[in-house]
Amino acid sequence: MGLFDSVLGAVANQAQGNTGLQDVLSMVGNNPQWVQLAASLLSNDGGAGGLGGLVAKFQQAGLGDVVGSWIGTGHNQAISPAQLDSVLGHDTLAGMASQFGLNGGDAAQQLASVLPGLVDALTPAGHAPAGGLGNADDLMGSLGALLRA
Repeated sequence: MGLFDSVLGAVANQAQGNTGLQDVLSMVGNNPQWVQLAASLLSNDGGAGGLGGLVAKFQQAGLGDVVGSWIGTGHNQAISPAQLDSVLGHDTLAGMASQFGLNGGDAAQQLASVLPGLVDALTPAGHAPAGGLGNADDLMGSLGALLRA
């Protein structure tokens, strides 16, 4: 399938020795609605405009350094649900959450704990892939394969 599958292969190898990443993958694997919600943010055909669009939203909210830490190779900075709400917009986050049968507040809290590790795992080389992370179907299929590994 190309670059994205190669990235996920590297992530799977990295996860074997990384307890924090294993915890994120386990949480996401046990809550498939979080995978769908995250994919709707990170996929090229998602409402946020893919990873590049999400980075732009973080920069506009003055939190470019936070998302940059997730993509980079250093320590991932935390984000609060309130900060995530300000990045995405309350109405956007609530709409996305309801699309997957979730409460907006719960979605913000769970995404705040899942997104840093997930973005980090999907960008193991320390930069975003030039073509993004693929469309939602590609991303969901690849994440599903990663979670089964």
